[in-house]
Amino acid sequence: MKQQTYKNHARMVLGFHGFTFLAILLLLIGSIRNLINSSADNLYLASLLVLVSIILLLLFFYLRSFALKAQDRAIRAEEKLRYFILTSKRMSTKLTTRQIIGLRFAPDDEFPALVDKAIKENLSEKEIKLAIKNWKPDTYRV
Repeated sequence: MKQQTYKNHARMVLGFHGFTFLAILLLLIGSIRNLINSSADNLYLASLLVLVSIILLLLFFYLRSFALKAQDRAIRAEEKLRYFILTSKRMSTKLTTRQIIGLRFAPDDEFPALVDKAIKENLSEKEIKLAIKNWKPDTYRV
C-alpha cells in the first residue's frame, strides 16, 4: 500500500461509493419514471417500487454514517488513552470529537504538543492534519 499522507488519507471504496450509490440512484429514477408512466391497475406496485428505492437510498447514507459514528467513538477513546499514556494527564474536554479524530494521525512525539496547540488556537480537524510533520497512517478507518 502507498504511504499514507494528508493528500491520500481519505478512503473511497469504488464498489460502495460509486457503484452502489449509482445503482440505487438509477433504481430511484427508473422507478419514478415507471410510476409516472404506469396505468391505474399498476399504480400500487409502481409506488411500492419508488418506496423501496427511497428506503435503499436512505439505508445507503445511514449505514455509512452509523459505522463512522461508532468508529469516531473508538478513535476518541483510543486517542484519550494515548494522551494519558504519554502525559499521565487526562485530555482536555475542550477538544471536539472532530479535533481528536484529526489528532490520530500525529505520531507520539508530536501528539501532546499538537493537542495543546489545538486547544489554544482552536484548530479545525483539517488544520490539525496539516500541522502534522510526520504522518502516522490509520489504515483501519472505514
